[in-house]
Amino acid sequence: MERLHIVSGQAARALAPDEAMPADGYVWLILAYDEVDQLAAEAQRLTGVRVYDDHVDDVRNLAHPSSFDSTEQYELVIFRGLKPDGKPERIETRPLFLFNFERVLLSAGPPDSRSVAQVKTRYVGAPGKCPQNPDELMHRLLSSVVDGYLELRHSLSERLDRWQRALLDPRKPFRDWYRLLEQRTELRRLMHLCEEQLDAITEWRDDRLTSMSERLHVRFTDLIEHIARVKDHARQTEQQAESAVQLYFAATTTRTGEIIRLLTLITAIFMPLNLITGIYGMNFDFIPGLHSQAGFWISLGAMLSVVVFLVSFFRWRRWL
Repeated sequence: MERLHIVSGQAARALAPDEAMPADGYVWLILAYDEVDQLAAEAQRLTGVRVYDDHVDDVRNLAHPSSFDSTEQYELVIFRGLKPDGKPERIETRPLFLFNFERVLLSAGPPDSRSVAQVKTRYVGAPGKCPQNPDELMHRLLSSVVDGYLELRHSLSERLDRWQRALLDPRKPFRDWYRLLEQRTELRRLMHLCEEQLDAITEWRDDRLTSMSERLHVRFTDLIEHIARVKDHARQTEQQAESAVQLYFAATTTRTGEIIRLLTLITAIFMPLNLITGIYGMNFDFIPGLHSQAGFWISLGAMLSVVVFLVSFFRWRRWL
């Protein structure tokens, strides 16, 4: 557990484990998942407020979706962020639990949280950029989480380009349909994650609408817009993937039609030739030209003339 005493315009300092709540500024408590048992006791020691057992149980549930809940003494925001070392083609997330008291912000998350480390280095470590209250600090943390989703849009676009090239490559038939289905499932999962995040942040903003400063209201509105942009990008990517699949089947149908048309024309050209050879292959005693020395060349010339006529006719009608 890490305890930081933050005063606007000053460098943050670490609190001792038994140090009481300072008279000025506010405190940021940083806990890891395995330190949940200390959460309620530490929060009550600094604030005098008892954290509900249901909320402590929520922190133990690492599959908890993004949500918002409030009591008379504190607020709880659960926000799922991207796992930094997750698989490139799968969207893996971890929850960040934020308990917002009047002068204390308690965050519980993974020990290697990129958002917590980024906020500590970028804002808390710079006195001039230090958040003035727990609300602003929570906004910094949530913005850092959302930035990870904004960066995800580039990889989604590159992945879509690869799928489109694979689908429309005429030299290699596409067969990896299962992976494509998994990618569409991941895109829908991303949209559901964004919807849960939008609901959580919107509920928190609406709950604090009368007491929130105008500047913080604008910042959280921007945060909501960023989440909406990620959701819209995921929806557009899914639609483009669906369009690529439809284009693939349209191209496949066109190629199949071209092959069938070519085979039909070849069949139409050889049908008269088969007719001629079939007639002269009948076992009759008398067939014109059968015993003539020029009969073979006459029939061969007739067949060649039929081929030339049919090819010329098909080309004139633009069938060939």
